[in-house]
Amino acid sequence: MIVTTTPSVEGRQIVEYRGVVVGEAILGANVFRDIFASITDIVGGRSGAYEKSLAEARDTAIRELEDRARAAGGTAVVGVDLDYEVINNMLMVSASGTAVVLS
Repeated sequence: MIVTTTPSVEGRQIVEYRGVVVGEAILGANVFRDIFASITDIVGGRSGAYEKSLAEARDTAIRELEDRARAAGGTAVVGVDLDYEVINNMLMVSASGTAVVLS
C-alpha cells in the first residue's frame, strides 16, 4: 500500500475517496531506559533507547493506518500527517490521512 504525505500519487489517479483513517500507538516509558537516557543527556550524545521506541511507535501507527485504510476499501493513503505527544510519561504517535482508491 502506498502511504504518502503528498495529496496525490504521481502517475496515478485518485478515483475514489474512502474517508479519513487514523492509526495510533502509545508506548509506556521504561524506568531503566529513562535513567540511561538521563545519563546520555548529561554527557551528551543521542539516546538510542528513545530513538528505538520512537521508531517502533511510528511504525505501529503507520501499520494501523494501513490496516484501517484496507478495511475502508482503500489502496493508498494520501496526505499523511504524523503527530507526536507525551501524555503522562507515555509516548503517543498518531498517523492520519485519507484512504483513497488509485487507478
